[in-house]
Amino acid sequence: MAKTDSTTYYTGVGRRKTAVAQVRIMPGNGQFTVNNAKTEAQEAWLKPLQLVGKRETSDVSIVSRGGGFASQSDAITLGIARALVAMDETFKTTLRKAGFVTVDGRVKERKKPGLKGARRAPQWSKR
Repeated sequence: MAKTDSTTYYTGVGRRKTAVAQVRIMPGNGQFTVNNAKTEAQEAWLKPLQLVGKRETSDVSIVSRGGGFASQSDAITLGIARALVAMDETFKTTLRKAGFVTVDGRVKERKKPGLKGARRAPQWSKR
């Protein structure tokens, strides 16, 4: 929890592949700001807020960078869930049962030497 200009906000950081989202939740009327631009919230972002009943009473400010659209969306959802847990620890069990606190640890596998990709080998000829 941090205090700035007498406004209390709760922070959470979400990561997915190479995408990182820094999320701030503060008292408000349900507005979403992504990278300093007001936007309509995606349905996936709203689910953790609706689950704990904070959809209409919280403003969400997001700084998102890296990755693609889907990875950024997943990172934002995780960041919102972590910020809600920072707001009230009792939300953790509810959010965990719904799968919002669980991190998806899958990342791109690195290319290996001698191969064309992570696992793709050059074409093999018997003779």
